[in-house]
Amino acid sequence: MHARRILLALGALAALALGWLQPAAAADDKPFAEARVVLQISDAQPFKQTLVLNVASNLIKHYGPDKVDIEIVAFGPGLRLLFADNVNRKRIDSLAANGVRFAACNNTIRKVTKKLGKAPALNPHAVHVSAGVVRIIDLVKQGYILVKP
Repeated sequence: MHARRILLALGALAALALGWLQPAAAADDKPFAEARVVLQISDAQPFKQTLVLNVASNLIKHYGPDKVDIEIVAFGPGLRLLFADNVNRKRIDSLAANGVRFAACNNTIRKVTKKLGKAPALNPHAVHVSAGVVRIIDLVKQGYILVKP
């Protein structure tokens, strides 16, 4: 058991060193943001995925792309939003062009990889974070408002 923990820790360090687990940029990217929002997606249902993207779009329309800092964090079944073949990929491209960041939970990726026998292909805008829930907690500590549509 102890050896497994050491191997997992070494694997995480190697992933960080290779750039696989890069924390998504945060508040420094948008110093003039009036609102900082983290949107949680942990549901695989298409209407929930559409809803989270609609909320991001509406925030940009309301504040303007330079006045709102948005990160969408996907974990559990919600990771499907960030699969490369997701029907929402064009909307994700558009939101990313407006500064929205997308974080993919590495814990979920590992479980999906084990189940599928290979790593899932993710949207190129998805940045791996060690754990989706931890990323949300870190952003909330930085003053982001958590919204779970």
